[in-house]
Parts: sequence; C-alpha cells; structure tokens
Amino acid sequence: MQKHGNKYGTHRVIEPKGVLPQPANKIDNNMDEIYDNEILIDVKTLNIDSASFTDISNRANHDPEQIKKIMFEIVEKQGKHRNPWTGSGGMLLGVVEKIGDALKGKIDLKEGDKIATLVSLSLTPLRIDEILEIRPDVDQVDIKGKAILFESGIYAKIPTDMPEKLALSALDVAGAPAQTAKLCKPGDTVFIIGAGGKSGMLCCYEAKKRVGVTGKVIGMCHSPKSTERLIKLGFCDHVFSGNATNPVETMQVVSDLTNGKMADVTINNVNIPDTEMTSVLCTREDGTVYFFSMATSFTKAALGAEGVGADVNMIIGNGYTKGHAEITLQELRENAELRKVFEELYA
Repeated sequence: MQKHGNKYGTHRVIEPKGVLPQPANKIDNNMDEIYDNEILIDVKTLNIDSASFTDISNRANHDPEQIKKIMFEIVEKQGKHRNPWTGSGGMLLGVVEKIGDALKGKIDLKEGDKIATLVSLSLTPLRIDEILEIRPDVDQVDIKGKAILFESGIYAKIPTDMPEKLALSALDVAGAPAQTAKLCKPGDTVFIIGAGGKSGMLCCYEAKKRVGVTGKVIGMCHSPKSTERLIKLGFCDHVFSGNATNPVETMQVVSDLTNGKMADVTINNVNIPDTEMTSVLCTREDGTVYFFSMATSFTKAALGAEGVGADVNMIIGNGYTKGHAEITLQELRENAELRKVFEELYA
C-alpha cells in the first residue's frame, strides 16, 4: 500500500523541516516508491530557466562537460534542480510512468501521456541518470531521469498539432504572455524589455492584440539580430536596440517615443540582473511594471523606485495564471510568422 503524501509535497522535504519544497535545501528524490498522490515522470528534456542556464553556462565557461558537472552537483546536493545562485529552475518534458492510487480517476492523465510540467524545477524532485545532449541556444538539456509531480502541481498535455520541443519552449514562458493579456487594455502604451527573446516575442504579440490600433507597443532588444527579427514580425510600433542595464539612456528613448508620457505597462523579460530601474523609470506615474525576469532583485526594484520617487505598481513574475498554457499555445496556432520563428529557433 502506498504512503499518503501531503498535497504540496512537504513529505519530500528533508531539511529544513516545516518548509515547502521550493525553499527547502534538500528534498527526497528517491523514485523507487511513490506516494499515493504523486505522479512519476520519465523525463526526456529539461527546459532550464533562461536566467539559470545563462548563469550556469557562464560559470562553466560555456564548456558542455562543465555544465553537466554543475547540473549533476546541483541535483545531487538538493534532490532538485534549483540554481543556488539565481534560485530559479525551469520545467520539464516527459512521459507519465505511474500515477499514485489516490489520484487515479481524479485527473485527466493516464500512464503514457506526454506532459510538460508547469511548476518550477526548483521544487520538483528530480533524478538525473545521464545527460544526453545540451542545447545552449534554447536552454534545453535532454536527459535520462525521473521526476515527481505533486498533487498540487500543474501540467499541460503536449499538443498533437506541433512538435514537442516547440510546445515545450513556449510553455516554459507561458506565464508572461498570459499575464500580458491580463494587464494590457485598449489604448495602452506597452514597453517590453527583452522583446526579441522567447517570452518577449510572445508578449509583443499578445500586447498588440490587446492594446489595438489606439495603443502602442515598444520593444527593446539587446542585439541587432533580435531587433531585426522583431521588426520583421511586425508586432511592435517601435523597436530599438539598447542596454537594459542603462536606465537613464533607455528612459530617454522611451520618453522620445511617447512624447514624455512613458509606458502604461512595462514588461521585463530579460535574463540578466540590474535592469530593475530601467523598468521603473520607463513607466508612468501609477503605471504597472511586470517583472517576469527571474533575475529581478526585489530589493533593487523596491528601494530603487523609492529612491527616485516613482509611484508605480510592481508585479512579481508569477509564472502561473489561469489559462496560461492555452493562451500561449494559441498564439503559435493563430500566427504563422510567430510559429515559424519559434520553429526555427527552438524546435
């Protein structure tokens, strides 16, 4: 008979006791037996959070063998893949291997279903047996291994109308375009930092759809290549290249593009630190800043806004909002050019 587990997975926490799996220093990643409310997954691909993969790659001097070493060490020490320097994880693609007795018949999954977990690897019990391939251009790592999804964990079945890796790359950042859909309204000016990346392009498309012809979408990219790609997609009214860690310079560009009114909504998608004040200064009084970036420092954002007397509403980048998987996959279905770019870059 299977042991009964806690809905949120606290039965897997080794230390410190009394905390949830995400902030725990070590969790139990023994996959020989599962609890009655767990789902055992045969893992195929890890989609590492962009901020986390960038950090690990830099620490490894972009050496694939060193990246493997760091990843193995993280999981061996913690029982999960939570980057100790960024605190972030990612998500995974796999096949349902076993469903706990208490969940059978109560969820829309069966053994053999392909799913993407929509909860962070920073709280997911994980065992890596072998790393097969590292794809640094898309932050994905193919492995042989097992993982556990808790009863409270959310997931998406892999759709049959698109390649698995394409769906995985989009679902990894599903929270960003879905939150964009909630935050943007007709007539708004929306400024998107990191607009040429994976989450950025999805946000640009969703923002333009929501603000309509009376609104304006401004995209900021890091490289000339991503800038050119975003211009070709045609989702933005203005696109420019810049350094998001230079707040004053960026603020001047946005001020010029908005006749000094600044953005109603600013969405930060970058994977590097020190972009908090760029987001704050480019947003109008009582406007909204959505920090989707896992490289965001709450301290820098809060004290920085206070320091310049900026009264803006700041939203932490919760990667989950209702319907986020459906909204994101639908974007790829309804826009052929966006899907083409994602297939070329990520599938």
